[in-house]
Amino acid sequence: MGFKCGIVGLPNVGKSTLFNALTKTANAQAANYPFCTIEPNVGDVAVPEPRLDIIAKIGGSASIIPARMNFVDIAGLVKGASQGEGMGNQFLANIRETDAIVYVLRCFEDDDITHVEGRIDPMSDFETIETELMLADLESLEKRKPGLEKKLKQNDKDAQQTIRLIEMAIAVLEDGKPARTLEIDPDDAKAWRMLQLLTSKPVLYVANVDEDSAATGNDFSAKVLAHAESEGAQAVVISAQIESEMAVLEDEEQAEYLDAIGLTEPGLNRLIRSGFTLLGLKTYFTVGPKEARAWTFQDGWTAPKCAGVIHGDFEKGFIRAETTAYEDYVANNGEAGAKEAGKVRQEGKEYIVKDGDIMLFKFNV
Repeated sequence: MGFKCGIVGLPNVGKSTLFNALTKTANAQAANYPFCTIEPNVGDVAVPEPRLDIIAKIGGSASIIPARMNFVDIAGLVKGASQGEGMGNQFLANIRETDAIVYVLRCFEDDDITHVEGRIDPMSDFETIETELMLADLESLEKRKPGLEKKLKQNDKDAQQTIRLIEMAIAVLEDGKPARTLEIDPDDAKAWRMLQLLTSKPVLYVANVDEDSAATGNDFSAKVLAHAESEGAQAVVISAQIESEMAVLEDEEQAEYLDAIGLTEPGLNRLIRSGFTLLGLKTYFTVGPKEARAWTFQDGWTAPKCAGVIHGDFEKGFIRAETTAYEDYVANNGEAGAKEAGKVRQEGKEYIVKDGDIMLFKFNV
């Protein structure tokens, strides 16, 4: 399963530096001028998962395969992007292809790195980006209406549903609010997704602070956190510069570095986990002598649906799933001990998989 989080922000806020740290590469050129990122860079990153290391050790697994996510470094937006300014059309198309948006907001002062607006104001930066995305959504919706109105005259039920959702979206956007603030009925969920609205995507706020503020944040990042809380959204305070420097260190050196600056773990770990949570994703595990592996699934999925993540045949021919809770697996020192303690369950087609379940699927095709 591939999930993409688009890294979005104004030019020179630290997007590419953050992306480089995430992927531990220098594929995204970080330079002090707008549009140094012309094509979106895609980085495939492992989701930090301490539980996987523990069950691999217990299970004597030869290799460990973590779950993964994609982060897309998208070139900086500017005012007028919705009208094509600064290569805006291409950038908006790149955002449309992502599952969630990571807003990187500049929360540091540095005379050597110019700000495209000539001042440091993270919430004003956010408003600039959000406004352009809302304007782009409005334009997209208005273009769709004429064709749908023709279908309405023919009593097309799908058109009726779509134009109702379009009118709801236009109303909230014209009120200056993003489409994600609307509550959508489950029966409308599929048609709503088909609208592909930029502002309907879930968002994560990243306050990019200076190195001295990495552990405590600063006045700029406090404003970002307050806004995120008012939205019920997630926010992470990170120094992209520090994360970029740490990314090339060995584990022991990295631990010493973190201790010296008062952090318990890299900010990137929090960012990746937050992105995972933002998309409503969970993890189940498989473990054996060959490998211990983390598999990604959507919260609320049944056992057969989760089996299909491994292979379509597992879902089609699903019989049952031998399931052990992570805590029971660890407490009983593995599968044999869990079975002896009566902690291995036989779950059927209606079972809703829980985060941390260790599973062995039985199937027949």
